This record gives sequence, structure tokens and C-alpha cells, in this order.
Amino acid sequence: MTNYQNTIQLIQPTELGGFMTLTNQIRPSSVFLVSGGAKGITAKCTIKLAQNYPCKFILLGRSELLENEPNLAKDCFDEPTLKKRIMEHILSLGEKPTPISVQKFYNKIISNREIRETLAAIQQAGGHAEYLSVDVTDAHTLQQKLATVVERTGVITGIIHGAGNLADKLIEKKTEQDFEKVYTAKVKGLENLLCCVKPSQLEYLVLFSSVTGFYGNIGQSDYAIANEILNKSAHLVKQRYPSCHVVAINWGGWDSGMVTQELKKEFARRGIDIIPVETGTQMLVNELHPTNHETAQVVIGSPLFPPPAPLDPELRNYRIRRQLSLEANPFLLDHVIAGRPVLPATCAVSWIVDACEQLHPGYRFFSNTDFKFLKGITFNESLASEYILDLQETAKTDSQEILLQAKIWSKTPEGKTHYHFSIDRVQLVRELPIRPIYGQLNLQEDRVITNNGKEFYQKEKSTLFPLFHGASFQEIKRVINISPEKITAECVWHEIADKQQGQFPVGWVNPYSIDLSTHPLWIWMQYFHQEICLPGGIQKYEQFVETPCNTPFYVSCEVKVKTATGVTADFTVHDRQGQVYSRLLGAKGIIIPTQSLRS
Repeated sequence: MTNYQNTIQLIQPTELGGFMTLTNQIRPSSVFLVSGGAKGITAKCTIKLAQNYPCKFILLGRSELLENEPNLAKDCFDEPTLKKRIMEHILSLGEKPTPISVQKFYNKIISNREIRETLAAIQQAGGHAEYLSVDVTDAHTLQQKLATVVERTGVITGIIHGAGNLADKLIEKKTEQDFEKVYTAKVKGLENLLCCVKPSQLEYLVLFSSVTGFYGNIGQSDYAIANEILNKSAHLVKQRYPSCHVVAINWGGWDSGMVTQELKKEFARRGIDIIPVETGTQMLVNELHPTNHETAQVVIGSPLFPPPAPLDPELRNYRIRRQLSLEANPFLLDHVIAGRPVLPATCAVSWIVDACEQLHPGYRFFSNTDFKFLKGITFNESLASEYILDLQETAKTDSQEILLQAKIWSKTPEGKTHYHFSIDRVQLVRELPIRPIYGQLNLQEDRVITNNGKEFYQKEKSTLFPLFHGASFQEIKRVINISPEKITAECVWHEIADKQQGQFPVGWVNPYSIDLSTHPLWIWMQYFHQEICLPGGIQKYEQFVETPCNTPFYVSCEVKVKTATGVTADFTVHDRQGQVYSRLLGAKGIIIPTQSLRS
């Protein structure tokens, strides 16, 4: 998804890995002013930046930095013990300790420790850091304190605005004070920072925004408003000062202290991935590389889906028309059978799924039953002028599930109807079931097949397993084990460009990695029977989470029935621990002559 003349990039958490450490224009003399930079995620990002580019940092925070830690806290790092000491201290002063007073005293000590740890980590990385206890919403005090520090550090050349507050409540329960607390930290804070530093001298402006500002979220109307203003501010500053590297990073949820185990469970229930700290901080470093100079906004994390609207009890029918062309879908050149580009059956499924989800916001596809491959769509002279997707709602349960039937068809110039694909039951749900574990997991290597990676996709006659699929649908990295009943393979799907995906973009369902997941059966057929097959249908497909991109996953294919004309198998797509991404159950293949695939 791209907007603002390609200045917004959306990055999924599955992509957040393996980034190279790149050099850029940050110099040892560079000075970054970092709001909220002494604690939490902003501090961890600043430490990572210092490890890659040891320069100077001025960290801003509201917490007081104590000259010396209270004697009662020395060498005490156990929370219950420290709180007990605090209670005893308050009692010694003749006061009555309360939960609030004890927690306040405890937070002050912990906050002080975290600030000092951040300063020490930056120093250890070779950088230089100073801390200012100041509220970014207090313009006068901020300006006064900064003037003194700048005399020592030199001119500020970069700003990282990470300060922020939360006051999550439904909008009818929010007070003016709630709104001001959240809004001013983000918006007034940025305004004050830019008043203290001439924009013309800035080389970097990094705004820590949120996916809430991009997608919205329940209970966070004020937070969404404030972060979206940061997003728009990034574009405005970039327009006025094009030489400045400006980026608003719309972060998703981090795997940090703020994300409790309960919240992690809620995220998992909603299909929302969280960002690993090490990966996310490296993403900040990556975004400051000169190659990303023109990108003013990035979204990093899973989409936030709106709650479902009340369902209309009436069962409705929908008709969606689409014109297809080879030019609009470059990936088809990687799916050529007998010299002709053919639409993969998985693309038909993704078309149906995407349409169903768009018609029912807040509901997520979970399964389809009885998928039939009737008459394929070949991109030659037989290509129809338009293809029609008919969807029929068959049942609705408010806040639970929606069931639909789907059929893709077309008409010839003579008026004859051709049915291409059908699904008897598409299931959309509000809440996805818990991700299961594959019980027959076996990753023990038997080394029966030595072919690896790209070798499986070579078309030369000498190749034992000539898979016809091109780069958009590769690759099987290796066969782990194979027997007359089962084959297990390690796979990885390398993401292809949006332009390559054409009219069939990767969504919740990835048609390219699903197609790849069926390739082990081809190898099994060749190995034991010297035969090949094409898809005939799938009894049931279930998806619990997205299959990762650019990261290895595993396919366990259990062959159930093999006859002279066909084969039936179950495919389980899972990670190394056996946690299931998706399942293709009762997948049927029709055996065809080998020569029919040759160009």
C-alpha cells in the first residue's frame, strides 16, 4: 500500500529482520535532541543509534535525575524487598505508608536507575549523552535549559521526538484533561522542539508516531489525532526542507514492559504481531540511511482492524466484476504451463477472501470448505473480457461468524458460461481460534534427496524434480525427509514487489506462499511415481496466522490416497516448533502426462 506519492511504506513485523547495518551521514559531531529518550523504547532506540553511530545526544524527560540514590535502595534490586524498605522508611518519618506513596517512591528510584543505565549504555557505545529534566510542553523552561547544554555539545542537528502519554478511554468518558495530556505531549511537544531548534539547521527529524494514528483504535481517539498530526507534520516539513531527512515512524506494539502478558494474549487473539526490541531498534537505524531519505512516513506493525458493525440480518448477494490482463499481473510469467500463463488456483482463493473481508469490515477469514477448480483461467486468446465473482451470504451470527458461497465465472463472446472456481463455504470470524500445534512434527533429516533450493526449479531434463514455477512462487529450500506416506520440506517465500503482484496483492491470505506450500507433493510424486499433478480441489483450508515472508517455514505433506488418476494429501504449514500457520486438508491433485507441462 502506498500513498503520498510513494512516501508511505507499510512494513509487517514478519519483515522486521536481517537488516544490514548501513553507513550514513551521521557524524561524531552530530547532536540529537531526543524527547522521552532516557527511558522506555525511545531510550532503547537511542542506545541502538549510538551503537551504530556514536555521536552526541541530549535526552529530555520529566523524571528527576537524583544526584545520589537513597541509602535504603543501595544494592537492592528485588521489588518486594525494596518496597518493604520504603515502607519502613516512611514509618520512620512518622508517616503512614499507603500503596500510592510507596509506589511513587519506588517509581522514583527505578526511573533514576533506568536513566543512568541509558546514559551509561550510550557512553559505553562511544557516544556522549546529557540528560535534562524538563517537560517538552513547557516551552520557556525547555528553551532556557537547552541553551546552556548547546554551549557544550554544539548545534543540534537532529531531533527524535519520542515523548508521549496515554489516557485510554472510550470517547464519551474522556475528559478535557485526558485529551490535553495526550495531545500536548505529542503536538505541543513537537512545536516547542522546533521553536528551540532552527529547522534550517536540522539534518534529521524523526517523529515517533503510532499505528493508531494510521488505522485508529478503540479508546485512543486523542492518541490517534495527535499521532496523525505528527504524520502530516512530517510531510509538511519534508516539503519545506527537502534536504532534511524527515520520517514519521508509525510503530506498532513493542515487546517491552508496557506490553504485559495479558496484552500479548489480547494481541495474539486479534492477530496483531508485536515488534521485538532488537529488531525494532535496528529498524530505526535502517530508516535513517540515506537510501530512505525520500520516505516521509513508514508504518511498522500489524494492521489494527475496526470492530464489526452490527450485522444486517438480511442475507445478501454481491456481484464483483474484474478485467484481467497479463500486463497488469507480471507474476503470471512465473506460472506458465504448456507455454501459457495460467492463473494459480490460490489467486482465485485470495480474490474471494479479499472481497469477503472488504465487504464485512471487522471480520477475518478463517476457513473455506469444498474449493473446486472447475475451468482454469488461461491468459491467451481464450481470456474473457471480464470475470465475475458472485458471493452469496448463507448465514450470519452477530459478532461471531459470517458464512458465504463463492463462484467465479465468465461468458464467451457467444454467450456460453464458463465456471472457473467455486467455494461452497467461506467462513469469516470475529475472533480467530487459538493457533494449534502440529502433532506429527518430524524434522529429523534423512538426506534421501540432495537437491536444494533453486535446483528444484531448473527446467533442464537432467533435473530430477522439474518444478515449473518461477521466482514469484519459489522456493523449497530443502527436503528434510521423505517416505511413501509423507514428505517434509523447509520453504521460504521471498517477497515480490507490489507491481509484480498486480491485481492479486498479498493480504491476510498470501496466494504465492500457499502455492509454494503445495510444491512438496510434486517432489513426492516425482520421487516415488515419476508423475506430476495439477490442483483439482481442496476439501478445507484453515488459516490461523499469516505465513511469514523472507523467513523459513515448514510444510508437512501427508499423502492420504494415491490412485492411477489422482492423489489426495493434507498439507500443514508450520514453524520449527510445530505451531501451525495454515492447513490444506483433503487437497486433490489430478495426475497428468509429464509432457503436457513442457513449453
